[in-house]
Amino acid sequence: MKYELYYWPEIQGRGEYVRLALEEAGAAYADVARGPRGSSAMMKMMNGQGGTPPFAPPFLKAGKLVIGQTANILLYLGARHGLAPKTEGGRLWVHQLQLTIADLVLEIHDTHHPLGPSLYYEDARPAAKKRTAEFWDERVPKYLGYFEELLDANGGVYVTGRKLTYVDLSLFQLVDGLRYAFPKRMNIFENEIPGLVALRDRVAARPNVKAYLDSDRRIAFNEQGIFRHYKELDA
Repeated sequence: MKYELYYWPEIQGRGEYVRLALEEAGAAYADVARGPRGSSAMMKMMNGQGGTPPFAPPFLKAGKLVIGQTANILLYLGARHGLAPKTEGGRLWVHQLQLTIADLVLEIHDTHHPLGPSLYYEDARPAAKKRTAEFWDERVPKYLGYFEELLDANGGVYVTGRKLTYVDLSLFQLVDGLRYAFPKRMNIFENEIPGLVALRDRVAARPNVKAYLDSDRRIAFNEQGIFRHYKELDA
């Protein structure tokens, strides 16, 4: 089966967590909105009558199934491509961790859109500076410290032990994204999370992931996505 992934064609965003899982699994998929008339096809599916139309991208078409929400898509893919534990408890645990990552991704987005997504960054710059300072003082240590402790408790190879899951791929994306958005702050903070840094490098070296990162399928970070670099926020 060839999957169809629907996400905005110009950014990594939340769709990137799904792309990484598909690439690591070696799964056949089409990044639909990046093809001819793909964005129109995506909007048509979102506005479909009846059935189970998704609220927003990303969503994945797998045969007759249409699955929305990043963590929900990864729950589905993880069980089918060896990217999640085999037990029900293990799958729910990894899903729980991915939902925690989703909470962090939202807080990252809110550093540059602290007053809501409808305002331009330039309209919220003072609030963004304040939000970013609090984010790095309080939230980053709490979130990344939690995952660092999990890695250490489980032997330091992958979050759940010696076998990679989709959560490890998502943590790779978090570290890379924070390096892009906040290079100065992240350079200092990485001393507090050596396990996550090593995990990032371990994931990047996996053959399928490395091939993806070196290909034109990987969209570059930019100031339209979740991870955005603004010098005044990286003081």
